[in-house]
Order: sequence, then C-alpha cells, then structure tokens
Amino acid sequence: MPVKVLAVDDEDDVRRLIQIKLKKAGFEVVTAANGEEGVERCKADKPDVVIMDWMMPKMDGPTATAKIKAECDPAPIVLMLTAKGAEGDVIQGLLGGADDYIVKPFAPRELIARVNVALVKAGKQPVMGA
Repeated sequence: MPVKVLAVDDEDDVRRLIQIKLKKAGFEVVTAANGEEGVERCKADKPDVVIMDWMMPKMDGPTATAKIKAECDPAPIVLMLTAKGAEGDVIQGLLGGADDYIVKPFAPRELIARVNVALVKAGKQPVMGA
C-alpha cells in the first residue's frame, strides 16, 4: 500500500508542485486548500504524512496541526512547510506538534527526503522511488 501524503496549502501552485513531485517519487497525494479542509481530509483519508502550511484562511497551520494530532486516528506525521522562518516561529511550530519544519522556498528533493526520514523515525517504510 503506498504512503499517503496530505498537502495542505492555500496556494494552488505550491499544492500542485508538492503533488507532482511526491507522486513522481511514488507517494499517493491528496490535497486541501486550508486548515479546516485539511483536518476533514485527514479524518477521511487517513494519511501517513501531512505537509502543512502555516498562514491560511479559515484555520491556520498550527491550529490545524493540533486538531489533526488530537482528532485523526492514527495521528499522522506532520511537516510544517511555511514562509515563516524566524527562530520563534520554528520553535512554536515544533512545540505545537509539527514533527519537522521546512522553510519556503524549499527544494522538492529535500522535502521528499524529510518525508522519508520522518517515516523511518516513525517505524514506517520509506518510499524507495524517492
């Protein structure tokens, strides 16, 4: 069964880039356009990994991350992917439940590597096509 990733970002181009690059690497990818939709998609689709933006309408990334960690069973790995790169933001994101933190702009190969490292740390199989 392929590793399922949920990409949550309000920017269409970013969601599309994540989807294309991760699918090409062998992941199954579903998307959501805001934090509220991301929480609902997480409950319905049960992804292994969530890639979460911070600044979004309806519900921001830290709030959505906390809800996902509390309400999705099993709780997925969450990687925060955001333009907020100040030290305080990184600390807030990690202490708020993100398993890793990546600052935009990002390299797609690094994102794939970080997803795979997080999978290994969680005792799951990485995606070998990555």
